[in-house]
Amino acid sequence: MSTLSDLVYAQGRTTADDVEWLHRLAGDGQLLADLAFADIVLWVPTPDDSFIAVAHTRPSGAATLFYRDIVGDRVRPQWTTQVREAYGTGRIIDSASPDWFEETPTRVRAVPVVRSISGQAPQTLGVLTRHTNLGETRTPSRQQITFNDCADDLFGMVASGEFPDMSAPTSPRRGAPRASDGLVRLDVDGVTTFASPNALSAFNRLGFVDELEGESLVEVVTRILPNKRQFDESLPVVVTGRAPWRADMEARGVTVSLRTIPLRDHGTRVGAILLCRDVTEIRHQEQELITKDATIREIHHRVKNNLQTVASLLRIQARRSHSEEAREALTHAMRRVAAIAVVHDTLSEGLAQNVDFDDVFARVLKLVAEVAAAPNTRARTRSSGRFGTLPSEYATPLALALTELVTNAVEHGLAGQEGDVEIVADRDEERLEVRVRDTGSGLPEGQVGNGLGTQIVRTLIQGELSGTIDWHTLTGSGTEVTIEIPLRYIAKD
Repeated sequence: MSTLSDLVYAQGRTTADDVEWLHRLAGDGQLLADLAFADIVLWVPTPDDSFIAVAHTRPSGAATLFYRDIVGDRVRPQWTTQVREAYGTGRIIDSASPDWFEETPTRVRAVPVVRSISGQAPQTLGVLTRHTNLGETRTPSRQQITFNDCADDLFGMVASGEFPDMSAPTSPRRGAPRASDGLVRLDVDGVTTFASPNALSAFNRLGFVDELEGESLVEVVTRILPNKRQFDESLPVVVTGRAPWRADMEARGVTVSLRTIPLRDHGTRVGAILLCRDVTEIRHQEQELITKDATIREIHHRVKNNLQTVASLLRIQARRSHSEEAREALTHAMRRVAAIAVVHDTLSEGLAQNVDFDDVFARVLKLVAEVAAAPNTRARTRSSGRFGTLPSEYATPLALALTELVTNAVEHGLAGQEGDVEIVADRDEERLEVRVRDTGSGLPEGQVGNGLGTQIVRTLIQGELSGTIDWHTLTGSGTEVTIEIPLRYIAKD
């Protein structure tokens, strides 16, 4: 299904700022639907003077009118006149009589979506329609009446360009409060005029045992947190209802997430809606994840240190060896251990268990500099293309395999001469291909080596990465080794 941005941009009339405004409004679609006990649909105009639905939200506390999502559908004939009038006049238009939708009586309200631009005339971006199911009409409770009043206030702010508030924070933390979790209505002085049962329960768990209604919420919070030295810096702004912000309040081992939506009438603040939710368990889970991430990073850091220690011991042993063959074997082992340490070092620096392999390989190339500087050999190494992001379980064998290939290219392909070693990475949606080529003399008679390094490369690429490896050798023209790994075995960017 197309995203809101795709649908809006397809109409060719909207800027990036307009799309952001519509995204913000659609993000609060669930709030509007729950407060209005109705389906909420967001429409934008099309080039042929019609309208197309770009967002649809069903109420969580009432029956929906739409069995199927109508995003991407054009406005139905029975709503066209109403939607068009709201868009053209910039006024809220209510249906004159009940509208029948699939044998269900409904009431439709069309609200112009106005974007307020500083220093410029307001701009109408689309229309929000509220579809209320009249088939389940019953005597409304005080909570339902208050919720509907809050919805009407927000619809009025949508029509005047005062909602959504672009200064409000985006990407709320997990567990953001919803209307059904708890709602407090504040007047202009911050005094509670209504508190839903769930809201009252949340404050009771924090230690407030009296009634919220008639109380100044600031004074309530002060009583709950009298001796607390540290608290969320946004909390005073949130509980006064003066700014569209979010905060967490903690007391007695309970954490309640708060969100305030100031209510305005053509620029004049008339009160606020405070949403609250007990997120104690969610915050505990988040803290456990943070602790686990820190532990994993520490493990990678210690593994890296241990591997570097092993590499140092191998280097010392190699220098003290009297046998040239033993010295070479120890040097290769040292380099292999150091290549693995690079991957763990990268993993210890971040939260994700994926690594930017381009950064890893740039560091791995430095490990072969010692080989490149061998007597009578002048090798220039360079890389091009992009590897992208890989999970650690694949980054380690690939780094080790490439270390072996580059080392072999320098030691054997360019032995005693000057030349180039080039590593080319090519990644698309289906596979990662890496070519390592040198300008040396090539393998004798085009034969592939059968030494330890070649065996290690085959085991890593074919056994651990389920990939393929191919040696192309032309005498006098150098050697090219091609590795291909299917992307289903590695992380996509």
